[in-house]
Amino acid sequence: MTRKELIEQIKQKESFLCVGLDTDAKKMPQCVFDLHDPIFEFNKAIIDATAPYCVAYKPNLAFYEAYGVKGMISFEKTIRYLKEHHPHHMIIADAKRGDIGNTSQMYARTFFEEYNVDALTVAPYMGEDSVTPFLGYEGKWVILLALTSNKGSHDFQLTADAQGERLFEKVLKQSQQWGNTENMMYVVGATQGQMFEDIRKVAPDHFLLVPGVGAQGGSLEEVCKYGMTRDCGLLVNSSRGIIYASNDDHYAEIAGNKARELQQQMAEELKKAGII
Repeated sequence: MTRKELIEQIKQKESFLCVGLDTDAKKMPQCVFDLHDPIFEFNKAIIDATAPYCVAYKPNLAFYEAYGVKGMISFEKTIRYLKEHHPHHMIIADAKRGDIGNTSQMYARTFFEEYNVDALTVAPYMGEDSVTPFLGYEGKWVILLALTSNKGSHDFQLTADAQGERLFEKVLKQSQQWGNTENMMYVVGATQGQMFEDIRKVAPDHFLLVPGVGAQGGSLEEVCKYGMTRDCGLLVNSSRGIIYASNDDHYAEIAGNKARELQQQMAEELKKAGII
């Protein structure tokens, strides 16, 4: 999916919602366990219910790898289902990969050739040669961790050097020598609030993948106030607040309602910004 195609989907859907498929068997409704592949069937129902209201899906690999081969089969079936039945949605594999060059090449082959997802989250700590192998695929995106929503983000990401430049700012500046606004996004947690202003000073036009709205307490209005660009420039992710909104037999319908509520809020923000 190109940047142009993503922006078109945002305008068409009046939404910049990404639904996180953090599928945990301990939180799924009992009714799915009678089915052959409960994880996949849960995902399928969630996808069908939320597809009209979002532009992207983000399965988190940890929630599939935890179940071994069985879980990875569910992941693969989920990707295939999205491609066959909802081909205009961006698929983001949230795997946070990144290693020495030849290892990163294999990770890139895994996700961009074998699974053929549109985007992959990547950790930048090991520097340029750990990131550039992912950037060699046309139409694919690297989503680099920049300023995350977890409490521990303050341990390193906000640490400043002698010139006052914080680590996340160094990541943003340095990585723009490797990729561009057509193939690189950044992860910025919704709980960072006004810090989006600082992000936009360094990366004014890049898309940001923003987790933390909903269950983690991030404010959509605040994210839009400080982070939205003339092209929207945001993919706001909600996982638990949508997919686990209910654990009874109507879980998918209620997930769809939650996604629609967020989409309606996003439409208002897009209108305020003059994007739609």
